[in-house]
Amino acid sequence: MATLKVSSLGDYIREQRESAQVSLRQLAKSAGVSNPYLSQIERGIKKPSAEILQQIARGLRISAETLYVHAGILDERHEGGGDVVAAVLADPAIGDRHKRVLVDIYESFRAEHAAKEAVAKKATRSRTRKATGPVATKPHTTTRRTSS
Repeated sequence: MATLKVSSLGDYIREQRESAQVSLRQLAKSAGVSNPYLSQIERGIKKPSAEILQQIARGLRISAETLYVHAGILDERHEGGGDVVAAVLADPAIGDRHKRVLVDIYESFRAEHAAKEAVAKKATRSRTRKATGPVATKPHTTTRRTSS
């Protein structure tokens, strides 16, 4: 799992805000977040969710994908299946919100499949241990005595 690069993300957001000549208050208002929360994100104190990053990206008029990359979210998503995620994120015919939904659904399917594989591997290991374990003894049988 990729770690969130909070301080570099905050620095990047601050750089983008300053280059756009937007005040902290203006960006907070346009992004729909509070001033203190945005300030904490910029200072690396808070870890914003993908949804908040999307709102900030909208307020800065940059792609949410850019912020996801700086946050380390996109790198996480690219582990296996990166071509699918990249294709969805690159598609200009759908909006950022729909892209995130598609990627989230795709990732949930991948996680479900991985969980099923893990259970199957565990069951296989369990069967292997039983087969190579101690030799099973035959159940006790009684001999029937017959009268002559």
